[in-house]
Amino acid sequence: MTAEPEHLVLKPRDVHWDWDGLPLRYLDDDAFLTHFANVLNILLPEGEEWFLTVFQQAVPLIADDRLREDVIGFIGQEAMHAQAHQSLLAHFTAAGLDTDGFIAQLRWFFQEMLGDRGLTGKAAHGWLIERVAIIAAIEHVTSFLGDWILGARGLDALDKHEKAEAVLDLYRWHGAEEVEHRAVAFDLFTHLDGRYRHRVRAHLVAFPVLLYWWVRGLRCLMAEDPLGAGKPRRRDWFRGARRGLLPPPRAVVRLFLSYLRPGYHPSQYGSTTQAVAYLASSPAARAALH
Repeated sequence: MTAEPEHLVLKPRDVHWDWDGLPLRYLDDDAFLTHFANVLNILLPEGEEWFLTVFQQAVPLIADDRLREDVIGFIGQEAMHAQAHQSLLAHFTAAGLDTDGFIAQLRWFFQEMLGDRGLTGKAAHGWLIERVAIIAAIEHVTSFLGDWILGARGLDALDKHEKAEAVLDLYRWHGAEEVEHRAVAFDLFTHLDGRYRHRVRAHLVAFPVLLYWWVRGLRCLMAEDPLGAGKPRRRDWFRGARRGLLPPPRAVVRLFLSYLRPGYHPSQYGSTTQAVAYLASSPAARAALH
């Protein structure tokens, strides 16, 4: 078995894609599959902008030099993720996909519900730690998705538009970086607090809320699809999972339970070697080197 790299220097990659000619339904001409993926192009930019705000506030509290370097690298990568997904969302908006209402709801959630709330002193510090714990729980999910899509060979064999290869590269580039920095948020929470009950409480809040927003976003996208898409159905998810095109429900259940283990650490899951290998072969990541 190949040894995993012990420590990576996290760095943002200045990646770009050309979306010209990409159709609204780029995966097997299937509205459910395409919009299941497209939720990422709305949810991630809004969430990652919030991540940046919280982590920038946390940086002055970090007493460990290596962790501070990791957090700064994490901030740079997350900023690039938001920018990349927004570029794809802009392409679909121009094609007639109206997402303004859903984006407004998400912004209210992240900026008002999870914003600073005008707190000061100990209350502000406690709320900052709580939000770092929530981000650590969310990163548990995003690193799972990143590791899954890197190994999802069913997507390679899928009947898809030629431009969909660029979308798949976007998702896999993002997924590889999520695996690459999967421990940073957890390590930051551990450094600042680390109490098990706080970790579990954040997970019990973050996991169902993230699932809620994903389902809500999927319903919004399918309702606003200019081609007419109907409503999402659970059996569509099971069908996609059987074909190796979506994460299987059982894996999602295991994902939820694994974070409850007292000895959990993100390094126990996913493959940094696989992530680094993809980043070395990704067309967009390679182009960013020149």
